[in-house]
Amino acid sequence: MDSSFSNRSQDRTLPPEGAPPGGLNMSRIAKVGVWAVFYFAFYLVQQVAELVAPLVLVLGIGWSALPHVIGIVNGAAGSDPQARDMIAHVAHSIPDHLEVGSHFLTPSSLVFDGLMLMALAALCATLSTIAARTM
Repeated sequence: MDSSFSNRSQDRTLPPEGAPPGGLNMSRIAKVGVWAVFYFAFYLVQQVAELVAPLVLVLGIGWSALPHVIGIVNGAAGSDPQARDMIAHVAHSIPDHLEVGSHFLTPSSLVFDGLMLMALAALCATLSTIAARTM
């Protein structure tokens, strides 16, 4: 029996007023199943993005900072010609881009991809929350 304080339209644990008592509500089961699949997909993408985003971001920042660090070390080498030659050799061996298959990677593209993965993780967290509340 409903109390005077309950709001039957907002209480999702109660069956709808027109539903037969004691029966299975197949449309409700199908709806929960579909939203559960969406929740799973959003949560999986969120977990993968949260794992990969910091790695990609740190790689991009490290790769872009490496020539600056080598420049600082080169200035600290002083007048030793062998040290300067070795540092120059290392500085020239750092690539400015990489081609992995058909992907073209640069330090700025890795930083951008890391930030986009963080945005994707936030979007999927929002969508999984919405899917959980809709179930």
